[in-house]
Amino acid sequence: MKLLVDSGSTKADWIAINTQGETIFTSSTLGLNPEILTEEEIISRLNQSKEISENREKATHLYFYGAGCGTDRMKNHLAILFKKYFTNAHVEVHEDTYAAVYATCALGEKAIVSILGTGSNCSYFDGEKLIQKVQSLGYIAMDDCSGNRFGRHMLRAFYFNKMPKALAEEFATEFNMDADVVKQNLYKEANPNAYLASFASFLIKHKETEFCKTFIEKEIETFVENYIQQFDDYKEVPSHFIGSIAFHLKDDLERILTQHQIKLGKVFQKPIEGLIEFHKNQ
Repeated sequence: MKLLVDSGSTKADWIAINTQGETIFTSSTLGLNPEILTEEEIISRLNQSKEISENREKATHLYFYGAGCGTDRMKNHLAILFKKYFTNAHVEVHEDTYAAVYATCALGEKAIVSILGTGSNCSYFDGEKLIQKVQSLGYIAMDDCSGNRFGRHMLRAFYFNKMPKALAEEFATEFNMDADVVKQNLYKEANPNAYLASFASFLIKHKETEFCKTFIEKEIETFVENYIQQFDDYKEVPSHFIGSIAFHLKDDLERILTQHQIKLGKVFQKPIEGLIEFHKNQ
């Protein structure tokens, strides 16, 4: 039994397949980002899924694609942890961009592949290997055009009284804006980046308002400048996207990319289906 996992910081999608590529079960856990979670927290999240915990010894292979796995240190740390938990499995840990590549790129295709979800990143796939010119420093320093960046904009606009009155009233109804609650989640709870990203749903819901459009256009422009345009042939190859932010803001993304003569390729909310096809052929 092969376990395929696509993990962001907010949520991880799990699917178990047999040797014919047929689905045995699907499950989900909270995100398993090793940069921001302790070993105990990761194990606890695994144990919360009955399907995963009950089949841990049946797994022969685990292919994990996750946020926070961009360095060898984090890959090795997570691989050791998984080998202890899935005692009979061959374990491979890859950064989440590889899941996006395998889900979107045709065999041998050159493309720019980006993830716009809770966090963000961008890589170049030359048809064989992945190339990154910028290593992510995480949600505080980078993550342009991500859910946590948009959430930060919403939070700041509300507290600085920059949000239009009607939107602010709705925002306060939808979310608990008590300062102590906000600070508890930002500075003392796990996954502050996912907490910030939770506010992005409000921006997406009101993306047609001028207030939200300003943030959307600014962040997409910044992402194009800092990430996509770092590659010399960005106008020649398609730009594929994975993630909820890309999926829900596809029209804005396409409009701004077109202005920069960038070809929008595939846009998927989740790469898991593409991963199934990829591993069926391995």
